[in-house]
Amino acid sequence: MNLRDLRYLVALADLRHFGRAAEACFVSQPTLSTQIKKLEEELDVTLIERTSRHVMLTDVGRDIADRARAVLREADQIRELAKRTRDPEAGSVRLGLFPTLGPYLLPHVIPRVRKRFPKLTLLLTEDKTEELLRSLRDGRLDAAVMAWPVNDAQLTHVDLFEEEFLLAVPAGHPLGKRKRIDASELSNRELLLLEDGHCLREQALDVCQMAGAIETRGFRATSLETLRAMVAAGVGITLLPALAVAPPVARSELLQLVRFSGQAPHRRIALFWRRSSALSPFLEQLASELAAVPKTALTARIGS
Repeated sequence: MNLRDLRYLVALADLRHFGRAAEACFVSQPTLSTQIKKLEEELDVTLIERTSRHVMLTDVGRDIADRARAVLREADQIRELAKRTRDPEAGSVRLGLFPTLGPYLLPHVIPRVRKRFPKLTLLLTEDKTEELLRSLRDGRLDAAVMAWPVNDAQLTHVDLFEEEFLLAVPAGHPLGKRKRIDASELSNRELLLLEDGHCLREQALDVCQMAGAIETRGFRATSLETLRAMVAAGVGITLLPALAVAPPVARSELLQLVRFSGQAPHRRIALFWRRSSALSPFLEQLASELAAVPKTALTARIGS
């Protein structure tokens, strides 16, 4: 049994297709199939249920694939630790971000990261929070930028920043004439929200509960840009995070932004990684660069 064969098994477990697994491992399909068969013979168990339509792992196959992920993760950590010892700022980091933050945060921080760590290869993945957590646990990601709350004893973190929310209303809306409003003024008003799975939805629902607002029935957006477009089209009002409306994001004449007075609704952003990670010292340095976002962008000081 070797690491190569374990990688083949994990790829097959993830993709459930010999051809796609072989492609992901950069080998031919017959090579991958032969090595899986040899692994079964070595272990004297059946790992794969082979049918004409799809691939399924047996119960023991799933258990072994789960353990193989842990073994491969540790092997990767050993290689990365050796590489970091030779050059602490070289190598690669697989970083996850969620969709309502990534496109708006990266323009502010990537230039700093590249300047601070010119030898670093940053491999970015964008996904919903639950999938980011799953990828962190499985070792497919080294770290992830996520919003609180995150409850996982396997993870450690460094807080990056707090980001305010603004109220977005269509041009000409009565609330658009105000420079600031109190969150309580949203009581009994309907808000457009994202679909299930987005952490921004949960954050907006928390604001709704606090302020007495309600969700617009019959509509759930798939992205932040859909929410922005629907508000601009006059369909309703919503909450937008400050980074999503701060430069370099272009302003729309069809949409007006209103800041909240007092303690504005906000979300707390942090960088999370596994406590056991050999990259911990470096990730703490990376966190300091990811936290270097202009305060004007985080506190919605965008000309309002």
